[in-house]
Amino acid sequence: MFTDSHCHLTFPEFADQMPQVRAAMAAARVDRALCICTTLEEFDDVQALAAGYDNFWASVGVHPDSEDVLEPTLDDLVRRSALPKVIAIGETGLDYYQMEERKGGRSIADLEWQRDRFRVHIRAAQQTRKPLVIHTREASADTLAILKEEGEDGGPGSAGGVFHCFTETAEVARAALDLGFYISFSGILTFKKAQDLRDVAAFVPLDRMLIETDSPYLAPVPYRGKTNSPAYVPFVAQQIAELRSVPVETIGNATSDNFDRLFAVAKS
Repeated sequence: MFTDSHCHLTFPEFADQMPQVRAAMAAARVDRALCICTTLEEFDDVQALAAGYDNFWASVGVHPDSEDVLEPTLDDLVRRSALPKVIAIGETGLDYYQMEERKGGRSIADLEWQRDRFRVHIRAAQQTRKPLVIHTREASADTLAILKEEGEDGGPGSAGGVFHCFTETAEVARAALDLGFYISFSGILTFKKAQDLRDVAAFVPLDRMLIETDSPYLAPVPYRGKTNSPAYVPFVAQQIAELRSVPVETIGNATSDNFDRLFAVAKS
């Protein structure tokens, strides 16, 4: 019924925990998960995890905030995307969050390497016809501008994709939808101070919405502050169901159908 469209199951928090993670998913009716790659160094583990289970899939990409890692070329991404169970390009995008504090006083102009990396991912997605998994944090204007410059306008040559763990404004959501992208919501939606985000979730069309955990991060209420898990994605669905006054099964089934359509996979 439920699909976790974005999780990081190769991170250290899940070391030697896969039997427990999968048992919890089954108990929570979470049928499938997309395991996200954040560095090329991590990719082999992510792809092997997906290849080892019929209800896991993988992406290939280098996170915009990852430094001192292998820089992906177009060929790196294209070749890896052809391996079994790899269905998406990313996570990619731009991250300007607390830039001066976290990046030694550098300015937005100093982050041209992020923008160049993002363009490489977009071109890989267009070449492989696999959707993008977009990360954008305090960088939505540049994120949208680069997508448009690279031809991501919802037309025949576009790869499309999803804005994951959405935390931006309603205006950004509308712009992303206009470009043909899906919007994915995480456990942040359940946080007490997230009313503006709940307002966004209330208007995003149900046929353009995904749900995710971004585990091991951002556990939803009532598990906030603990290690997140794909088994907790129904709490995100429940919050959306309450916003729309529909059964949680409606949200689970709709977002799973959207996952199938966006990533061109069939249900197990």
